[in-house]
Amino acid sequence: MSNPSPTVHQREKYKDLLPKKDPKTLDNRFPLYLGDWIKSDPRKDDDLAMDNLDEPHMKRKLAILKKHPEIESLYGHDSRTSFVTIAAAAAQVYFAYLFGRVWTETFWGFIVFAYCVGGSITALYGVLIHEATHNHAAPTVFLNKLVGLTANIGIPVPIYASFRRYHLEHHTYQGVTGMDPDLPLEWEKKMIRGNAALKLLWLFIYPLMYVVRGAAMKKTPSTWEIYNIIFTLTTDVLVAKFCGLRGLLYLFVSLWFGYGLHPGAAHFIQEHYTFDDGQETYSYYGILNKPYMNIGLHMEHHDFTKVAWSRLPAVRAMAPEFYDSMAYHTSWLLVHWKFITEPGYGPQSRLGRSIEDHKAARKTVGKIRRADEHAYEEMALDAQKKSD
Repeated sequence: MSNPSPTVHQREKYKDLLPKKDPKTLDNRFPLYLGDWIKSDPRKDDDLAMDNLDEPHMKRKLAILKKHPEIESLYGHDSRTSFVTIAAAAAQVYFAYLFGRVWTETFWGFIVFAYCVGGSITALYGVLIHEATHNHAAPTVFLNKLVGLTANIGIPVPIYASFRRYHLEHHTYQGVTGMDPDLPLEWEKKMIRGNAALKLLWLFIYPLMYVVRGAAMKKTPSTWEIYNIIFTLTTDVLVAKFCGLRGLLYLFVSLWFGYGLHPGAAHFIQEHYTFDDGQETYSYYGILNKPYMNIGLHMEHHDFTKVAWSRLPAVRAMAPEFYDSMAYHTSWLLVHWKFITEPGYGPQSRLGRSIEDHKAARKTVGKIRRADEHAYEEMALDAQKKSD
């Protein structure tokens, strides 16, 4: 029944650089904050794997900063993101014009281009919207919201404001059932399970799942979500007017490809689907981090949400024992392949926790900070003894 995981790690290499577990610590996951739960297997499990502790990243951040306080120097935005956003939006609208007004006779050229180029740009929009969501694209919150709306020009549905709202909740309540909007719905877990054909179809309609999961939260649209709807309806009308309906269709097809079965969308599976026991967040270290602005460095991002995309590799470089010791992916293509073809992976391959357990464990943060300090003091004494 076991699944060969596509992940790798270098835990043995770095084990002596990590502080030792203290039996008196209030969280037995210290220092890597790996759990002792077993991943869910859709061949025999109907639901998510469950944990009785809080999400690990706040405590991981404290543990890492205690040893590597220099990481705080990496905090801040990267204004280049704004210029990339403008260029990406302009490029996609230009291609919409070409297919709507110039290249109007081609069908297969339309489809291939929409997948290879349009889908790739749309996947990049997701990264840009993500950066704007965390205020990494500009110096103020308002300017970041404008960047997010600009990225939404090339996406014909209003995504930015809703993504911002629900993604920030995902960070706060990672894995909390009923509160983390990134978790699969009941019908996804029951219907898809480990069936390869159904998983393929499920990934194909993944753009729709973003809308359905958000709607399932049953929340009244926020002011900025209403602004986003008005803004996107306006840009869609303008695209239809100047690029034609076929140009607008190009944007829809690009969205479907770019958020579905596309290499640039594999990070949706890579980030939190549990390929290994005890680990609920994964990074991807591969060549596609270059065009996709390090979106694969998800462990680093969850640990340090104040660090912009361009400085996430520096987080790993400063604290390799905390990142290379974790399981990570090296191929997005392999992520999709393994997830689809292996019957032991499915929508329920996620970790859940109750809000009561999350809150109870989170109350120990202050005491854990003091316990971590003791662990590092012991580590320093051991190092001094060895040098003597």
